[in-house]
Amino acid sequence: MPEKTKENIFTKFLRACPTACLILFAFGLISAFTHIMAIISPAFADFVTQSIGAAFRFVLAKLTGWIPFSLAEMIIILLPLILVFLIVFGIRIVKKEDSKIYVRYVCILLSIVMTFYSLFVFTLGTSYHGRTLYEKLGVEKPEYEDPSDLLALSEYLRDRVNECAEDVDFDPEKGSVMPYSRAKLNELLNDACIKASEKYSFISPLRSSFKDVMLSVPMTYTHISGVYTYYTGESNLNTNFPDYTLPYTAAHELSHQRGIAREDEANFVAYLICMESDDNYIRYSAYLNLLEYVQSALRKADKDLYRSFYRTLGRKISIEYTAYDNFFESYRENTAAKVSGAVNDIYLQSQGQSAGTLSYSLVVGLAIAYIDY
Repeated sequence: MPEKTKENIFTKFLRACPTACLILFAFGLISAFTHIMAIISPAFADFVTQSIGAAFRFVLAKLTGWIPFSLAEMIIILLPLILVFLIVFGIRIVKKEDSKIYVRYVCILLSIVMTFYSLFVFTLGTSYHGRTLYEKLGVEKPEYEDPSDLLALSEYLRDRVNECAEDVDFDPEKGSVMPYSRAKLNELLNDACIKASEKYSFISPLRSSFKDVMLSVPMTYTHISGVYTYYTGESNLNTNFPDYTLPYTAAHELSHQRGIAREDEANFVAYLICMESDDNYIRYSAYLNLLEYVQSALRKADKDLYRSFYRTLGRKISIEYTAYDNFFESYRENTAAKVSGAVNDIYLQSQGQSAGTLSYSLVVGLAIAYIDY
């Protein structure tokens, strides 16, 4: 008798639940199985990332690419209104005391959650568990970062920055000036991405556009310069940051859009993409941004070496650094930055990046291992 009652309850649930929700639940179960298999097998994770995942990222990027603004940003802006609507609507449903409508409402909410989870799994989720970029590039991860290696790499990057800086215009207060529009930057970076995908098989071939964040100034208080939103397939760029950061940051987010999940790897793939560009300012941006990471590692490893190196940077790099410090001063210390940093740290650790937000700086190891300096 109890078994019959349970069966009746389950049957009623199936009848009340919309067919679309049941399909999404089934897709969610497939996603969960895929996610578990990716965690167990790096080879399987790479297969999904480069096949099914690439298809998902491609479709999402194309579906949202025609929208002139960031759909993800608009969803976040409207989120408070959406939550209020769902709560009010839910209360009205409960008052009706109609179990069928109540089940339908719960099913819809759960299916939305399941859809977001499924999109995460098939866009970025599996990529976190694939082979490392060291393995894909065929190089060995350095056991430790030798100060002499850090100094040599810093000198190499400094020289490349100075070479590029000869053809870059500078504003004494704002630093270097990007010589074209962000629309042109989009075009140039897409060309570089296609070249990079032909050279590196782990970069998915895709032409897409990054989106300017409308609320870039408020976003700067979180210290976030860009973000890839897996649920819309968009690469979003904070345009309030100084010009020299924009090409490299955009390339970083485009790397995520092409299946590179780990932050240190996205940082280095951004460098690889920029190196495939013939544009001087894009290469300048990549060299200088990477130099900042290497310099930071050198300062931690050997302060005396760092001080002696810093004095050799040259006038234009000094102008860039001073301009950035002046720009960032008003955004440096605030609650929004602490909260967003903590949230990002928890998220990254939950995806197997034990260093959390410090994982961005792990790009230095990849640079030492791969760049011929």
